[in-house]
Amino acid sequence: MIEVTYIDHMGSDLSVVNAARVSFGKKSEWHQRIYTGEPNILKSKDAKLIRYLAKHNHKSPFNHTFATFHVKAPIFVARQLVKHEYMPWNEISRRYVDDEPEFYQPDVWRGRSEDKKQGSDGVINDIRPSVARNMVEDCRQNYNYLLAKGVSPEQARMVLPQSMMTEWYWSGTVYAFAKMCQLRMQQDSQQESREVAMQIDEYMEKLYPESWKALMKDSWRTCVSCGNPSKGDFCGFCLEEE
Repeated sequence: MIEVTYIDHMGSDLSVVNAARVSFGKKSEWHQRIYTGEPNILKSKDAKLIRYLAKHNHKSPFNHTFATFHVKAPIFVARQLVKHEYMPWNEISRRYVDDEPEFYQPDVWRGRSEDKKQGSDGVINDIRPSVARNMVEDCRQNYNYLLAKGVSPEQARMVLPQSMMTEWYWSGTVYAFAKMCQLRMQQDSQQESREVAMQIDEYMEKLYPESWKALMKDSWRTCVSCGNPSKGDFCGFCLEEE
């Protein structure tokens, strides 16, 4: 039920490179490929520059790229993610919309963490399946009752729970999204928020492969073969060589 959809993006890894090189009146181009139809790749010196920028926290070149996503998630997830700075956010409003609400249903109920004030740990198995279902159905009926009585949508919405699904357009630079994903992909982050971040991570890795790898280095593992950042034991380059 939690879903991230790619909408649009601006710029590329080369945009980051040239935003940095303009300081010296320089400009780089894509590496020339022999065959047509292959994706653009950076020259090795430009990939090295991106790694240097990320390592030394030179943010501004990364802010010349921009991506937009449509996100659908429960309200309790949206209220966590909206806190991230410098990321434009436009959300559906139930002041204007009174369509039938949709509710998030968890696959399992997680237990309270024993060593943290926030977070969860393990699974609680003896929860009646009807608990969440009955609760949201009561909320749905009360909401529809108020609307039928002529109550305004902006006030009737107060009876809807945090498990109601919402949707929004979310935009940001590659640096802003990396900062969000670094935080929300941590193991102690809420699982539902982590699901949003992981879907965005997949898109951003494809849109800005070198920049994303450099910025997300501390959140990824290390390739056991070459030492570069990797989501698994081996990076894509080393897997291709094998």
